[in-house]
Amino acid sequence: MGGLRDAVRQELVARQLDEQIAQHFAVGRRLRILDVGMGQGTQALRLARAGHQVTGLESDPAMLVAARTALDEEPAGIRERVRLLQGDGRDTGVHFLPGAFDVVLCHGVLMYVEEPDALLAGLARMLAPGGLLSLLVRNADALAMRPGLAGRWDTALAAFDSPVYENRLGLTVRADRLATLTASLAGIGAPLHAWYGVRVFTDQAADGTEPPSGQEFERLLLAEERAGRTDPYRQVAALMHLCGVRG
Repeated sequence: MGGLRDAVRQELVARQLDEQIAQHFAVGRRLRILDVGMGQGTQALRLARAGHQVTGLESDPAMLVAARTALDEEPAGIRERVRLLQGDGRDTGVHFLPGAFDVVLCHGVLMYVEEPDALLAGLARMLAPGGLLSLLVRNADALAMRPGLAGRWDTALAAFDSPVYENRLGLTVRADRLATLTASLAGIGAPLHAWYGVRVFTDQAADGTEPPSGQEFERLLLAEERAGRTDPYRQVAALMHLCGVRG
């Protein structure tokens, strides 16, 4: 965590999410936000600093400890706006009432869920009418790009026929297709409103690569941000950021 790939991912998703929040909610409104699978809490803490009430749900004890450690370093006013819980995203109905949140985030989680429809339906139930659902997933339509550019031809060829792949942690996970998720979001009453590509140019960065500093990093982000909203570039991004709106 904290290398170039993660820095690009977190910054782009933050900018895209802020854009969607600005489009859907009144300026200055304090939102109720649920972050499912929050990891180390990067987006949860950022949104709490912006004044929102944030609940983080995380199943991994190590990630939960990391998030709590980061939260402890925040000022008291921010700590009061954040609640961290251990739990599985598929059990949101156990923890929360339907319609309890204005925004639900589920970033980097669906690839670990073999059948995501039940999870997605549960997330949609957490949204109040007009609420925003933010998903970050691996792009199955571009799954051959990373191994192909690295010259791993057998892996690239296999990626054309299967959404299952081995991630950088060595885990067998799955990717999602835009058309499939578009249909799923419509089916759960939170139809797709906008989508972005994330990491068009920097997905091949080696592990441990540090982000450049200052203006160079900002230029990199501007190029990634432009590509992430422009066809055909966003279609080959490593990740997709989809935003649905509850009817």
